[in-house]
Amino acid sequence: MLRFETAGESHGECLVATLTGLPAGVPISIDAINRDLRRRQQGYGRGGRMKIETDAAHIVSGVRHSRTIGSPIAILIQNRDWKNWTEALPVEDIDGGEDKKKPVTRPRPGHADLAGAIKYDFQDARYILERASARETTARVAVGALAKALLREFGIEILSHVLAVGSARLGRTATWEELVALDLKDEVLLRCVDAEAEAAMKAVVDEAYRTGDTVGGVFEVVAHNLPVGLGSHITWDTRLDGRLAQAIVSMQAVKGVEIGFAAEGAENFGSKVQDTIHYDREERRFFRGDNRAGGVEGGMTNGQDLLVRGLLKPISTLRRPLESVDLTTREAALAAYERSDICVVPAAGIIGEAMVAIVLAQAFLEKFGGDSLTETKRNYEGYQRQVREF
Repeated sequence: MLRFETAGESHGECLVATLTGLPAGVPISIDAINRDLRRRQQGYGRGGRMKIETDAAHIVSGVRHSRTIGSPIAILIQNRDWKNWTEALPVEDIDGGEDKKKPVTRPRPGHADLAGAIKYDFQDARYILERASARETTARVAVGALAKALLREFGIEILSHVLAVGSARLGRTATWEELVALDLKDEVLLRCVDAEAEAAMKAVVDEAYRTGDTVGGVFEVVAHNLPVGLGSHITWDTRLDGRLAQAIVSMQAVKGVEIGFAAEGAENFGSKVQDTIHYDREERRFFRGDNRAGGVEGGMTNGQDLLVRGLLKPISTLRRPLESVDLTTREAALAAYERSDICVVPAAGIIGEAMVAIVLAQAFLEKFGGDSLTETKRNYEGYQRQVREF
């Protein structure tokens, strides 16, 4: 089973990620991992933290001579901002440490602050926000890059783009070629494939800047060249769409997920929604008339591009804070503010890529298995022959 964990706090010394279950022999490029880490840091509307950090992966186990060796992979990512927090967040208590703390006693509406403080019995939400912070997703992106490396060996590619920022929306379907071209850019604005739509999105972010607010949006992750049959219909927890939904909603600030054109489908009759089935006799293959299902039917991939969208609420830290209550005095107070972003939708798309890649890699290895890449490829090729002969 492919499984991963992350550890670390937003202002701690480093972030840690471990991945177990990747077959031996998968080619791993540190540059490719670091490129995804850079992509996560980009986007108009990011805050001051991104000017401090230059995220880079340091693999300490599980990879030798640029290939996996079958053992658990451990990755460290240093937090450069740690130097500013060594006295506020030491591992061991120090003399006068109480005076050096940076407590957060005014919980932010929409954040984990208050629920976490109550759950873990802290009168200070600092320890809650340190782990609840989306800084944690840096480690997820590193793991996702490893999952992508496996899938890439089978011709599967995963990319993302931004569909909406606030009320500004891309009013059409992006093509795979547009996503590839977007990915080739060294710097992006809001990771939208359409310049006119992106300009409207930028105007929304500018308005949030001006008013001390934040803004959310919608990102779409597309997985290309998937085989038929990843996932299963036989039990609730093996259905691929359910697993993808959990993975996307596990991301900080994501409050909803859509696979294919779910919202549009809910407003129409079945005759307008289902993807008709056809057969190409020359190529001896089945194909669909459209892809409204988003590449998943009955909990299984159907060979179409996988389309997964995340609906991201505006983040909780506002320069113009909302009403709250002080945990110490119980008096009304304005919520705490720390250096923060205005818009993180483009970054969320990169994190979404990572989560989709991890879920797909898990489903892929469940179906094809293999302790080595050679074995996995042999199993995959046998299945592909079966599909062609069907």
